[in-house]
Amino acid sequence: MDTLYNTSSVLVLSGFNLSSESVFPAFLFATLSYMIILFCNLILILTIVLNKCLHQPMYLILLNLPINDLIGSSALFPQVIKEILTNSRTMQYSSCVVQAFFIHIYAAGTVFILSAMAYDRYIAICCPLKYNTVMTNAHIMRIITVVWGGCLIVIGVLFFLLLRLPRCRSVMSHPYCDNPSLLALVCANTTINNIYGLFLVAFTQVIANGMILYTYLQILVACFRSRRSDTKAKALQTCATHLIVFLLLECLGLFTIISYRIKNISPHLRRFMGLSTLIFPPTLNPIIYGLKTKEIREKVVHFFRNKLNPV
Repeated sequence: MDTLYNTSSVLVLSGFNLSSESVFPAFLFATLSYMIILFCNLILILTIVLNKCLHQPMYLILLNLPINDLIGSSALFPQVIKEILTNSRTMQYSSCVVQAFFIHIYAAGTVFILSAMAYDRYIAICCPLKYNTVMTNAHIMRIITVVWGGCLIVIGVLFFLLLRLPRCRSVMSHPYCDNPSLLALVCANTTINNIYGLFLVAFTQVIANGMILYTYLQILVACFRSRRSDTKAKALQTCATHLIVFLLLECLGLFTIISYRIKNISPHLRRFMGLSTLIFPPTLNPIIYGLKTKEIREKVVHFFRNKLNPV
């Protein structure tokens, strides 16, 4: 069996192939990006948790977004920074699987959480009289449980199908780990994995895109029917910014997924798009969905004002 299958526990990553002059700028960019993501998302988490007035359905659902962003960025950046600093291209197979698992949890979680947030805004704006009746604490907990439970189940099945197969290669085509890269190391029939992967992408895209586009369309219709011009402007600004961030995530994610099916595409472009999916959304999400919200912004400003100018 050992002659047929590679049972080595060490994988060789493709690396970034950085010159000596570009190591420091790359390290600086990666470190600053990770620090910004940590700072913005932790500020948003602490602001919601420590202020009881923000313990409302909208913010309790929103709380899951920075937690999810920290999962994705923390799965990627420490390993990338270590790789840049040490120029080490080796990684334990078990560590690689763990990194890939949490990166996919982040990807699925983002889609599910944004769908839940869109549903909450739909009820709040289109059915305001029913909001307090529908969005009870018990209902919020059910939504959050479905979001995280759904992520763990669909991604757990994805990796169960992966880990049942034997490996015969140890050289990765990516500087970090994900399911397609790990699947490329397998030397068995991967038809079931490919079918499930395509089904998972199609299912999540149809559910998420359908719900988000429908809810925001209904929100826009409801707001434009309002006679208050300030309501229309605020709704248009909010929906536009949310949709731009969501579409950015969708475009980056779908391009990365499709790029694995296209053999002629540049590996450098594939790496760039894949890394962008794990850099830009976690940076923009706490700003667009959190700090642009008036109540959260006021609490953050009040906190820093008290720290900088204590009475």
